[in-house]
Amino acid sequence: MPVPDFQSIMLPLLNTVKDGSERSMTLIKEELAIFFGLSDQDRNELLPSGKQPVFDNRVGWAKTYLKKAGLLESPKKNIIKISPSGAAVIENPPPKINLKFLSQYPSYIEFVTGGKASTNIVEKTSSKEGIVSIKSIIEKQIPDEIKTPDEALENAYQQLRASLVQDIISTLKSVSPFFFEKLVVDLLVKMGYGGSLKEAGTTTKKSGDDGIDGIIKEDKLGLDIIYIQAKRWNSPVGRPDVQSFVGALAGQGAKKGVFITTDKFTNEAKNFAPKNETKIVLIDGEQLAQYMIDYNVGVSTTNVYEIKKLDTDFFTED
Repeated sequence: MPVPDFQSIMLPLLNTVKDGSERSMTLIKEELAIFFGLSDQDRNELLPSGKQPVFDNRVGWAKTYLKKAGLLESPKKNIIKISPSGAAVIENPPPKINLKFLSQYPSYIEFVTGGKASTNIVEKTSSKEGIVSIKSIIEKQIPDEIKTPDEALENAYQQLRASLVQDIISTLKSVSPFFFEKLVVDLLVKMGYGGSLKEAGTTTKKSGDDGIDGIIKEDKLGLDIIYIQAKRWNSPVGRPDVQSFVGALAGQGAKKGVFITTDKFTNEAKNFAPKNETKIVLIDGEQLAQYMIDYNVGVSTTNVYEIKKLDTDFFTED
């Protein structure tokens, strides 16, 4: 079952504390997971960054928005209770609580505007008129379904990364074959194979290399050698090409090889498994671009944004 969006979580979350008791967010998450019928697999689904479960993130933001609207209070770390305003909502509950519903509360409006927009309007009109004006503006800007700020940020990052991947693949297909072979060796060194570039890897630089485009040491001590075939192609690599590479490895007495292409591998190529002890790793254009981004090969950083959170331990008094 898909994890509900954080707006769908807000009313059930408020209901978990409707009796006025103080409750831990840990226990509330368990109750909400049961309420929505989520399996362990659903709860373990991670954000694109892989650093936090989607469900935990959405519950956390549901709590944050309810607090900013004044419907929840947090007397202690990881503990919440319903506020008088929240209790009033539960007495006559709406069909759902979403951001449009919360826009009726001045504290929520101050939260989403940073207090600046409401201050400017209130200076020119009465407080009530100012709040109503901002409420109508905010309501028009809120879609029915909205992602948490974390999800929106991570999705935007993934979109930028996907665009960069395509730019890298397009550029790789335009470079010379020798430059591409050297780039592949540079990348493998950045990934930790062999130590320094001078000691770790070489490109063959010649024809008649039996299909071997590069050689790199598997570790800094050079206990084993990995042979590389790097093809700057604009068409899929088929099984015969992979089989030829396996044959070239056999001719070198090698047991490990990496076949890299700027395009894709056919299903037949990906399903091919040598019957001897030869180990082959296939890396297509998209995976190659992903590695280049991860290890900063052929890319540069334009902006860095630090995401910070409150350090509650700092404010703990002995």
